Amino acid sequence: MASVTNSPMRKVSMRNLAAHKVRLALTVLSVVLGTAFVAGSFVFTDTLQKTFDSIFENTAQGVDVRVSTEERNTGGVPIEDVDKIAAIDGVRAVAPAVSGQIVLINADGGAVQTGGAPSIGQSYLPADKAITDPDPYKVGGPPTAPGDVALNASAAERAGLTVGDQARVLVPSRGIIDVTLSGIYTSSGSDTGGYIGALFTDEQARGLFTDGQHVDYIDVAGNGVSQTDLAQRVEQVFPDLKVQTGDQVREETKAQVDTALSFINYFLLAFGAIALLVGTFIIYNTFSMIVAQRLRELALLRAVGASRAQVGRSVVTEALIVGLIGSVIGLLAGIALAYGLRGLLNAFDVGLPEGSLQVSPRTVVVALVVGVVVTTLSAYAPARRASKIPPVAAMREEFASTGDSLHVRTISGAVLGVIGAVLLVLGSRGTGEGAALTVGGGAFALIIAVLLGAPALSQPVVGVLGAVFAKPFGAVGRLARTNAVRNPRRTAATAFALTLGLMLVTVIGVFGSSAKASINALVDVGVSADYILSGPNAIGVPRGAADAVRALPDVQSATSLHGVRAKVNGEDEQGASLDGPIDGVLDYQIVEGTADLSGNNMMVSQTTSKDNGWTVGSTQTLTGSNGKQYPAVVAGVFEDNQLIGSWIVSDEAYRTLMPADSLPDFAVLVKAKPGTDLTALRGELETATEKYVVIQVQDREEFKGTQGQQINTLLAILYGLLALAVVIAILGIINTLALSVVERRREIGMLRAVGMQRGQMRRTIYLESVLIAVYGAAVGVLLGIAFGWAFVSTLKDQGLGEVTIPWGQVVGMLIGSGVVGVLAALWPANRAAKTKPLEAIADL
Repeated sequence: MASVTNSPMRKVSMRNLAAHKVRLALTVLSVVLGTAFVAGSFVFTDTLQKTFDSIFENTAQGVDVRVSTEERNTGGVPIEDVDKIAAIDGVRAVAPAVSGQIVLINADGGAVQTGGAPSIGQSYLPADKAITDPDPYKVGGPPTAPGDVALNASAAERAGLTVGDQARVLVPSRGIIDVTLSGIYTSSGSDTGGYIGALFTDEQARGLFTDGQHVDYIDVAGNGVSQTDLAQRVEQVFPDLKVQTGDQVREETKAQVDTALSFINYFLLAFGAIALLVGTFIIYNTFSMIVAQRLRELALLRAVGASRAQVGRSVVTEALIVGLIGSVIGLLAGIALAYGLRGLLNAFDVGLPEGSLQVSPRTVVVALVVGVVVTTLSAYAPARRASKIPPVAAMREEFASTGDSLHVRTISGAVLGVIGAVLLVLGSRGTGEGAALTVGGGAFALIIAVLLGAPALSQPVVGVLGAVFAKPFGAVGRLARTNAVRNPRRTAATAFALTLGLMLVTVIGVFGSSAKASINALVDVGVSADYILSGPNAIGVPRGAADAVRALPDVQSATSLHGVRAKVNGEDEQGASLDGPIDGVLDYQIVEGTADLSGNNMMVSQTTSKDNGWTVGSTQTLTGSNGKQYPAVVAGVFEDNQLIGSWIVSDEAYRTLMPADSLPDFAVLVKAKPGTDLTALRGELETATEKYVVIQVQDREEFKGTQGQQINTLLAILYGLLALAVVIAILGIINTLALSVVERRREIGMLRAVGMQRGQMRRTIYLESVLIAVYGAAVGVLLGIAFGWAFVSTLKDQGLGEVTIPWGQVVGMLIGSGVVGVLAALWPANRAAKTKPLEAIADL
């Protein structure tokens, strides 16, 4: 006993790893993929964080005090307060914020694409009035007269404009503005990722982006006085306004950015956790098989004096080495993944700011710790089990095929399965956060139930699948079926990785399919217009387009749809307004009163009427963001309609309650005159709205397709991230089959010796792999359908009224899993087929 020291055991571990290079590579790869995703997500978000920090450090640079309103959705700060602030002792400069959304139109008449980056028009202030020194100009100079505009360098390059060129700018609330490029400036900190910054004269900017009376906020620079003292002086003059120091503004902005990026970070890390979870099962399964293959070797070590602790440590040492190697490679791969992800997003022009990659010490530590700890813990249980095996028992040939009873874990899984199913059903009957949490608890319980009960479940399910797949292949098929059910623990552990990946894919598929079905149902049931005019989400349909359409001889009506924010009884409410007739373009059902929106009438939904006590004939005072009040009389109550919303008022009310810069239409619903050729009308509509550039003319089917395409884009990103978990699962099947071939080397040699051909051996391994893959996929798809159904059911109040199962995708995944099984088995099957009978039989 004394002669077997830790040093010889370490040598045994190292030599064992060196002797099984393929097994080592596959195990390391599973760790690499998991840690790479975690490291990559940290590097990517840290890079974004650092870049945004540097940008927003410049946004409020030089600002000592900012004056704004306490509530964000208000008309803003009166412009007349600018002179009052300038008169306060210690104030050097006062700069009102005058800016708004624009679309830059190049000389060819096309909109300059930003890839999602901001496209902003704002006022230019000369050095004597500005808070900080103006940006330097590469060519030309700042705007000096109405109609002049200066652009940042990257925007001018994108638009193909040079100084003196004519261009046009679309201001959604004002229409098309003809401009001349007066200069090209270099923007500090924000001239990246597709950003467009157009500078107008202060006078013209106020006419374009304000109501002429208010601005969003006013920045103040001090002269020989601290930020705190200056803020106190301003606050004394304006006690009802929100007064912040420049440092507070920068901290608030940074906190908002942190919050936005934290969501992205949690989102990416969630997928990293999924990848690691799948990798954990692969690693655990791998080391369980390694221990099973090495039982004789470990028994011999025990027989010559090695202690249980030494045997256990030898296995854990191997895991530690694998984890360390995999984590280091995974860290490097994660950095490359972040670099590639940023390059891919920039290639698709999504408007990300540019900056150097940030690899923080935290990222290095997390990647190494996670990879090493996960791998070591995955090996601990099989190592502990190996150390407890009596030497004489382990030397018996049949010992490796035996295992502990599955009764306890199967019963535990069944109990958890019942609890999970009950929670899913209960949660699906409600809506809101509580229902979603109940569904989440049920989903977690069912996943654990499947994990515990999978070995027992695999035997009957794989047996049935084997009977179906095996019949055409005769003896080869029966042998494959026997191999798949002989070791249910190994089969279940291998299949679970694919189960988890396809479960998540199915959940997302159900969500996407249900979202598209709900939108389609909403449009089919709620919209009766012949054509719908729409624009980008941030822009909408520019004001003036509806009037151009109404002038067409074949148009019976063109109804503009807007969103309205107002306070009612002190509560913020969201409604809609119509500029034009509702009949003929929207389908609705009046249950009480009338649909008359003339004068100061309004209509409310049944739920709103019931919850708030808004009865027909009652008057509700709506208070707009500009402080103006509008008394609206409830003329009718309509059946709940997601498209219309809670309440609807006239265009007159909208213009009174909402600021001028929010006047663009959400959509324009067009109804043709009876007998009109709709194909010809489309051409007329496109011609009438051509100058507005961003407007799309669509019929109902096309409109539904556009909304569905947005959902498909989101799903594509999610599927792309989930692909990593599926890839790990496929590698796990390859790994398990390869190790299984090694484990059954003598058995394979015997089969070859009694006449099994190489082709028959390959088919046996193929079929075994297909059975495992289809079993894992089937369980994953069933779980995904159940979870997706329950989750979508909790979102009924958010407009997801249709629960749809993407059966085509489900069938495709099951067929794909069979293909995956064959592909995963190619290398292990080829290796098994090349086994030399006599050498394999002679192995001890």
